[in-house]
Amino acid sequence: PRRRPEAPCRFRVFWATTMAMSFEWPWQYRFPPFFTLQPNVDTRQKQLAAWCSLVLSFCRLHKQSSMTVMEAQESPLFNNVKLQRNLEWLDKNKSSFLIMWRRPEEWGKLIYQWVSRSGQNNSVFTLYELTNGEDTEDEEFHGLDEATLLRALQALQQEHKAEIITVSDGRGVKFF
Repeated sequence: PRRRPEAPCRFRVFWATTMAMSFEWPWQYRFPPFFTLQPNVDTRQKQLAAWCSLVLSFCRLHKQSSMTVMEAQESPLFNNVKLQRNLEWLDKNKSSFLIMWRRPEEWGKLIYQWVSRSGQNNSVFTLYELTNGEDTEDEEFHGLDEATLLRALQALQQEHKAEIITVSDGRGVKFF
């Protein structure tokens, strides 16, 4: 499975190898003003909607649901080398962010469908087993980051379909 590397130098290699996945950049990506916040309110709203669509599509293709600032600066998503333009950060205190291309409830539904389909009700899993185990390799939630997974499991917990528990080696979940 694809994983985000820990070191920035390996991150460049990661993006170079995963760019082989066919991603169709929107026309705006080749338009320099797309990388500058537009002063006109109507234009800015369209620009932000286009950015939102671009980020969600790109991250969904690459199954990426979080990113650090350092990774974002290296990513072709926010750094257009051909145009020599990159997205400017307004809040320099933030070090990472979640990319929610699926609501937690939707992730929870996918997870619970797998649990039911595979007869895993009344079973306990570590969070690692759930997103990195061999049994889930073909599932869309395989490789999901822990922050997004916890939000999905909290949604299931509110529906009384799961309970987040503490197990000897960390957190886990029991499905009902």
